[in-house]
Amino acid sequence: MIRRIASAAFALLLATVGATAWAQKFPDKPVKLIVPYPAGQATDIAARIVGEALGREWGQPVVIDNIGGGAAIPGMVTAREAKGDGYTLLMGTSAAMVVNPAIIDKLPYDPFNDFVLIGPIFRNPLIIVANDQAPYKSLKELVDAAKANPGKLNWGYPGAGTTQHLTGELFKQTAGVDIQGVMYKGSAQVVQDMLGNQIQLSVDGVPANLPHIKSGKLRALASTGSSRAPQLPDVQTIAELGYPGFAGEGWGGMVATKSTPPDVVAKISADLRKVLSNPDIQAKIVAAGLVVDNMPRDQWLVFTKGTLAQWGDVARRNNIKVQ
Repeated sequence: MIRRIASAAFALLLATVGATAWAQKFPDKPVKLIVPYPAGQATDIAARIVGEALGREWGQPVVIDNIGGGAAIPGMVTAREAKGDGYTLLMGTSAAMVVNPAIIDKLPYDPFNDFVLIGPIFRNPLIIVANDQAPYKSLKELVDAAKANPGKLNWGYPGAGTTQHLTGELFKQTAGVDIQGVMYKGSAQVVQDMLGNQIQLSVDGVPANLPHIKSGKLRALASTGSSRAPQLPDVQTIAELGYPGFAGEGWGGMVATKSTPPDVVAKISADLRKVLSNPDIQAKIVAAGLVVDNMPRDQWLVFTKGTLAQWGDVARRNNIKVQ
């Protein structure tokens, strides 16, 4: 019996030492980073910035693999089926990890049972925008007008079931207003109709609107994020403007298939935090219209599950479902 116990303990020790040694030498070949969106979108840009930095840190290239379309589902499923050795990673976003489960029945992946979270990379605060023809100069003026004219105001969303859509519905719910949503196929169409005065309001991201805000053709009334967008430091958050605790924003980070060894996950997480603390990397992410998120991994897990509950509640209250 003593021999058996000793043998088992020795085997466990060898396995632990082996796993640690594997993590220490990781990676010794190129790493693939799946982006479940087309090239050129904000998530893709962030992936390339971080991938290049990690490649320098590791001395191995990080190859970006864009698998776009299908509400990010094809990319998520491909990543879930990858070998759990750390050599295939995934850019997980709020849209894929917490919004899809809230609005899509029979989703072919489970974001928290099929994947392990490695660490955050960015947040994507949205903005409530008015065009230069709109009479609203502040969020208060907009809310007052909406309350005086329930159901008569409208604003554009870049798609049904998007984070923008859910954030707009969350604000309506919080402020007690009825503003009709007009659905578009992407931010470019929303901005086009804003500039043409077909609609006067929108809830959307910073990058598509920033040039027109700077030119004066569009006006940012509030930021929806937990903090001000660094690209628009003078634009107050909704929380600052009288709705404490309000936060609606996209986010993105690195995840891997669930079977990835914990030591490898810990190493990648530590290396990711290291490159994200580099001011040059931070500046590049901000230039892409995003906010750097470098919170510890355990805090990020709590945060992401909190947003899963948040968007699930918004979707149920507003009967938002996408087939």
